[in-house]
Amino acid sequence: MTVDESAIRDRCTDAVYERGVNYREEGRIRELTRVGDAITAVVQGSRPYELALDLAADGFDPRCTCPYDGPRECKHVVAVLLDLADGLPADEGERIEAALEDVALEDLRAFVRDECARNRALRERFVAEFGDTSMKSAAEYREEVDRLFEAHTEEYPVVVEAIDFSRFADLAERHRERGNYRQAAAIHRALAEGIDENIHLVDAAYDHYAQTFTSALDAYVDCVSMADLGADEQRAHAEFLSERANTGSDYHREHFRTALEDLRGRENGRAG
Repeated sequence: MTVDESAIRDRCTDAVYERGVNYREEGRIRELTRVGDAITAVVQGSRPYELALDLAADGFDPRCTCPYDGPRECKHVVAVLLDLADGLPADEGERIEAALEDVALEDLRAFVRDECARNRALRERFVAEFGDTSMKSAAEYREEVDRLFEAHTEEYPVVVEAIDFSRFADLAERHRERGNYRQAAAIHRALAEGIDENIHLVDAAYDHYAQTFTSALDAYVDCVSMADLGADEQRAHAEFLSERANTGSDYHREHFRTALEDLRGRENGRAG
């Protein structure tokens, strides 16, 4: 998708567009990098906010950690898009490809091994892409979601920004692409349940949490339906949705009921 003024204006309100212009002129964009069509940046607002864009995606698929809860995109995304419209940064992907061409296989293996040892998120993505399909429970992923909420309430009693949950969605997608639907379902379940359990802490970016919750719950039902499950496993998933439909937050109970009906409908369709 071409980055130009028309495309940018289509992605935001007039007021947000003007704020984005100001942010760019004030030099608030930091660490702008490009690898192929993937753009990442840090924009200084009331605090540094991280964002990511995909130049190949319709609408650029923007993600920003700011608490913006208005229509369409935030001023941080607009500022970066305006900068890109004036010219793209050098493609770091070319340097990466050149390095991969030259590096010895054993050196590459040693590097990946060391980085995976240091970086849990990278380790999980690597194993999801190339490793076995050993299971990590939904409860374990749920603990990670809870820790994110805890980290974002250390200074204030409420969450005042959009927590970046993309690691979970990306990891689940990798498992899903490999046909490991059980593990993908565990991740999506943990994310939906974790947001539901902690939603009382949220005091900003409501649309972000609503959209993330809905996407995770829908994907959970999809993955459970596609997995080759026995009767006991299917029953356990239905019981989880039923329990949350009765005990979950007021914001989400109806979503859980709808998900349960959807899951049962798919099961009945297969049985028929």
